[in-house]
Formats: sequence, structure tokens, C-alpha cells
Amino acid sequence: MRVAPSILSADFGNLKEEILTVQEAEWLHIDVMDGHFVPNITIGPLVVKALRPHSKQVFDTHLMISEPEKYFDPFIEAGSDQITFHVETVENPASVIDTLHEKGVKAGISIKPKTPVAEIGQFLEKLDLVLVMSVEPGFGGQAFMPESLEKIQTLKRIKDEKGYHFDIVVDGGINDETAKLCKKAGADVMVAGSFIFKSEDRSARIDEVRG
Repeated sequence: MRVAPSILSADFGNLKEEILTVQEAEWLHIDVMDGHFVPNITIGPLVVKALRPHSKQVFDTHLMISEPEKYFDPFIEAGSDQITFHVETVENPASVIDTLHEKGVKAGISIKPKTPVAEIGQFLEKLDLVLVMSVEPGFGGQAFMPESLEKIQTLKRIKDEKGYHFDIVVDGGINDETAKLCKKAGADVMVAGSFIFKSEDRSARIDEVRG
């Protein structure tokens, strides 16, 4: 199990120092929101670029934005290692995945709680990761939606049956208890924000999520 602390829950006034406290986690999850696809606004490529020299972690950039293709290059140039877009925001997901691969980064698709796995089934062979949103995207600190477990199980079954290699990533309401449920269902990576960054002992919290 890999862990991706979400900087959405970090102290933005001390962001460099904040990410240094979670360096033992494999990934750093970066939520980008535009106030259009989701009702919140967060950060842009300049923040990613400023953080990149201070971390050797995989920068896992989650674009919760409309027209994500317009912003691939700025985020890649800023240091993103992989980019996840929402299937609900593009007309031709297969072409978008190919574009990301051509640009030298890993490609992920995210699905909101009400979006079924079947909607992305035809793209799974191409993907490096699938991000299952276990809360409605837009704000941190929400409670985990148990119905997400069925999606994780479905993705795991397809992955095993077809021999696909995408990571199953879960984001939303993750703590030590929900992480156990997701791991049992077949998840590979846990995105955790509040549970990690609202604690003084972040190393312990990372270990708890990792299980």
C-alpha cells in the first residue's frame, strides 16, 4: 500500500515545511480546482514548480478542472510526474490518455461517486491509474462514502482478469479504518489529507494508512 498525502489539507502559509513532514510517503497528491468543474479554487502550476525542488516524491497531480488538456504542459513543466483528469470533463478520453503518454507522464482517470466504472471500462488498458473519488470532489475533510468499495472491487476484478497494470487510487475520507476497507477491496494507493496533516505525528498517521 502506497500513501499520497494531499496538500489540500496542509497549511498553505508554510507549504514547503508541510511537505517536508510527509517525505516518507511515496506520492504527494496535488489537487487542482478551477471553481468551475468543482465549487472551489486551489492552486496552479507555479505552486507545483515552487515545491518540486523540495521533494523527490511522485507528484500526483489531480486536475479537477474543465478543459484539462489546456493545462497539461504547464503542470508537466512544473514537475508533475503523473496527471489525472476527470472522465466527465473530456470528449475523447482515449486521445487525452495518449497525449499524456506522448508528453512523458503517467495518465490517470478519476471518477466521481455517481460515475460508474463501466463508463471508463474501454480505457482501462491504457491507464496508469484510476482514481476513485470516495467523496464528492471539491473540498477536503468529507466523510468516506462506503459505496466506493464496490467500485474498487470491480476495478480490482477487471485488473486481475485482464492483466492490466493500472493503480487503483482512492481519495476522500481516508483514515486508518477506511484505508483498511479499501485495501481489502483491492486498492493500491491511499490519498489522505486531513487525517495526516491535522495530526502532529504525521509519520505515525502515514504508517496507519499504509497498514
